[in-house]
Amino acid sequence: MFFVDRADLSDGLSNGRSFDYNGTISLTVGATLFSSRSRPLATIVEDDVRRHDFLFSPCSQEMFERQYGVTQPHPNCYANLTLAVALFGVPAEIITVPFNAFMTTAVAENGAISIAAPTSRAGDAVTFRADRDVIAAVSACSAPVANAGGRGPLAIYIAAG
Repeated sequence: MFFVDRADLSDGLSNGRSFDYNGTISLTVGATLFSSRSRPLATIVEDDVRRHDFLFSPCSQEMFERQYGVTQPHPNCYANLTLAVALFGVPAEIITVPFNAFMTTAVAENGAISIAAPTSRAGDAVTFRADRDVIAAVSACSAPVANAGGRGPLAIYIAAG
């Protein structure tokens, strides 16, 4: 999931600012997601899982080529997110690190990061409150390690109000 300030299309979600201002890398209920210009974009108001990733960049064609040896075009989060926000005039380079809801990241003692099996179950949800007028883009990852290698469809519900 990626947010962009609707009033400033060059100001997108920042994991670094969000970590700094919340004082943690484990963002859950009450945590605010900030933009690269330190503007609050959205706050987590409900969270059934309380475990999400905000370290990994979105999977991309280049990632599939480097990490999986893919030689043909492959569906990926970066393309999904950039295409979605492009409809509103947001430049592709604004998409950096998305808030990867339900994705579980393990951090080893030596700092190595890896994707672990998600702790979420069918029906779990995370709810955000927009703190300003935002553009929100969502993608379900197609990388083999995402969703513990599961291939089933994911239902995503977005309500604007």
